[in-house]
Amino acid sequence: MDGERIEGVWCHVWLRSHWNDQYFLDDLLVYADGAVRCERLTDLRGLEKLLASGRIAVTEPGSAKLPDERSKWVSRNSEPVTPEGFLLEVADKVEALNERPTARQRCWDAIGRFQQDPSESNRALLREAYLAVPPHLRIYVLGDMDRQDRPLRILLTDVGAAVEGGGPVVTSEMHAEVLDYFNQGEEGLAREEEHRAVQHADDPVMAGEAAITSEESIFPRGWPEALGLFVLRNEFPAPVVFAGETYPSVLHGYWALSAAEASEHDQIRDAPSGREAQERGGRAERRADWPGIRLAVMGGLMEAKFTQHPDLAEILLSTGDSVISYTGHSDSPFWRDARDGRGRNWVGRLLELIRSGLVARQALLS
Repeated sequence: MDGERIEGVWCHVWLRSHWNDQYFLDDLLVYADGAVRCERLTDLRGLEKLLASGRIAVTEPGSAKLPDERSKWVSRNSEPVTPEGFLLEVADKVEALNERPTARQRCWDAIGRFQQDPSESNRALLREAYLAVPPHLRIYVLGDMDRQDRPLRILLTDVGAAVEGGGPVVTSEMHAEVLDYFNQGEEGLAREEEHRAVQHADDPVMAGEAAITSEESIFPRGWPEALGLFVLRNEFPAPVVFAGETYPSVLHGYWALSAAEASEHDQIRDAPSGREAQERGGRAERRADWPGIRLAVMGGLMEAKFTQHPDLAEILLSTGDSVISYTGHSDSPFWRDARDGRGRNWVGRLLELIRSGLVARQALLS
């Protein structure tokens, strides 16, 4: 909106109809600025009221309840989702979207403090952080699908007391084993981070430049004299020499080389414009091997364009390391970017690859 992108996430909820009090599945959207949308725009406080009133349900109304389990300790299931727990989860999503610590991260911070100083005060802070995690997400807080959150439940239970939900009576040895569990996990994580740093040693530390969009444009009075990003288009009239032949543009070359008959090749090559070449080429019979070579042909023609025209290469190099989205309507989704997800943006990807080659040549020749 107005050039600003506000990140968001979504999930399904059940919304009660105003007309017949029946529930239907709907989308709940949550944004980084705290806005919440489900039928209408509100915020966390408004969502709390909608949940309390039953207007929004977080589980399917009328569905059968899960049978009671004999022991929560041996159970593999999380706590059921409640309106209160769901509200905590939504608030946590807002924190995550703003790259602020979530309840899970705060719990891990509390674990780290307790490892450094296993005092009762730090254990109390750890209990507080654990209980701040939405109940239905607590079994996932450690990321251990075998032990789930059992180590924490042991640690937060006093020696001599049984873990809630039918768990064992806790001993001091069990507390020590849990601390050893966390210490081993921390050491393993440190080793993994060190290994990852070696594997990803060439990963850029700076954020890349903003993506640019190469749009298909029509110039009724001819192409502008002052060069701009429009020179990235394959229909731009820049003669290229490729495979011993000269073509008025990349588009001329691509469609001419796709033709099975030599006579049609020449008619396409001699078309008055790139788009006219595409029209003629689209009607011509295609070479039998074209599906297997067309990407290489397009890449070769585009590389010839920018290596044979240094002024055009400078325009391409001016895009830095930006992702290039090659859009339009005349090219197939194989070549262009498309909002419906069908676009493979191969021209944009080839432009980025050719740009990298130009940069490499400059670096090696300097």
